[in-house]
Amino acid sequence: MVESNEILYKPGEHPDHCIVIKYVPYVGDSKRAMDEYTSELMLGGRSTIVMHNTCEDSLLAAPIILDLVILAELCQRISFRVGDEPHYQHFHSVLSILSYLCKAPLVPQGTPLVNALFRQRACIENILRACIGLPPINHMLLEYKHENVRQQSDHQISNGFPVIKKANYAQEKSNAKVVNGKPVNGFDASKLHTNGFHDELYVPDL
Repeated sequence: MVESNEILYKPGEHPDHCIVIKYVPYVGDSKRAMDEYTSELMLGGRSTIVMHNTCEDSLLAAPIILDLVILAELCQRISFRVGDEPHYQHFHSVLSILSYLCKAPLVPQGTPLVNALFRQRACIENILRACIGLPPINHMLLEYKHENVRQQSDHQISNGFPVIKKANYAQEKSNAKVVNGKPVNGFDASKLHTNGFHDELYVPDL
């Protein structure tokens, strides 16, 4: 796991840690974990977090295995093209979006490595949003961060957060773009943008 995280650890570098695992027959599948995490502060200070966790180990892991299988199977039914590519293609066999459910991310050679948990989750969410014709969420909200912030006609403000009004689905459906012979859920697929590329998706029967 350390060798797969070149961003966090330099070659030959390892985390300063000690792990002791003992099997106690009496407690069975009930895992007892006592962890201490120490981090460095400014001016030579240290902060230590101590946790005690008791859980059924197999019941904790089973939902993760199910999610891995379901997500991997779904990705096999999705094909897409980027930019002006003439043909649709499938995801790489090293399915990097599964990194969210693994201890260490695995990516194809030459691909940027993402260690941030919430960014990994956002990747899965945006792929699923694209499958139903919704644009990705980037959380920038630049329209509310400039000097002359004004309330736009298609937004409402609730408790300081923008609330998106429901779209006019009848109007959107009339302008819907058909991808591979299928309308993308009543939305114009040309509105989908990911990392600056104009993508089109083949939407499977979910």
